Amino acid sequence: MSPIEKDPLQQKLEKLNWAILALLVSISLIFMPMPFTLGVFLGGLISIVNFSWLKRDLRVVFGSLTARAKAAVMFRYYIRFFVSAVIIFFIITRTVADVMGLLVGLSIVVINIVLNLLMNLSKKNLIEEVK
Repeated sequence: MSPIEKDPLQQKLEKLNWAILALLVSISLIFMPMPFTLGVFLGGLISIVNFSWLKRDLRVVFGSLTARAKAAVMFRYYIRFFVSAVIIFFIITRTVADVMGLLVGLSIVVINIVLNLLMNLSKKNLIEEVK
């Protein structure tokens, strides 16, 4: 499999994921109790690692396209889902992390994608693109 260069948008998303996590943890440290901050941190780590794992899985599957590519993607999806579910279960049951903070942390990648979408749309003149 030949190495594929990262898309600039993908690089931007990866860097901003960590920046958003740092920002949310910093704000949480100042204004929220420690269990909430721990939840934001752990949820953010799970979210970012899951996003990176998805990227790696898609590169592997699409790097060697076969008739079974769809099955491979789905199999890897369920493995990621199961591992994430087990980790979240243990965080909720075995740590003092706040569930609401965990949900905020798990939303980091979604927040990042929505912010990037809004920034990209604000840079474009939609009427000119239609012509």
